[in-house]
Amino acid sequence: GSFGVVLECIPDELAKEITQVLDIPTIGIGAGQQCDGQIQVFHDLLGLSNTPAPKHALQYESLYNRMLRGVKAYMADIKKS
Repeated sequence: GSFGVVLECIPDELAKEITQVLDIPTIGIGAGQQCDGQIQVFHDLLGLSNTPAPKHALQYESLYNRMLRGVKAYMADIKKS
C-alpha cells in the first residue's frame, strides 16, 4: 500500500481532483494549493544555487552571491597568511 503521493508540476484543478478522490495525503510540488501538503525545496527558497529557480519555486532570498563573496574573502585571507 501507499501512505501518500507526490504530485509534481500538474495543473491545480487536476491536483484538486486527485486529492478529493484519494484516501491518502497528496503532497504538491508545483501542483497548486489543493494538495494536502506542499514541498518547498530549501535551496530554492533561499536561492542557494546560481541557476534559476523552477517556475513553481518560492524564492525569498538570493544567498548564492553572498555566500560566494564570503568564501572568496576567506580564500583571500588564507592566501595572505
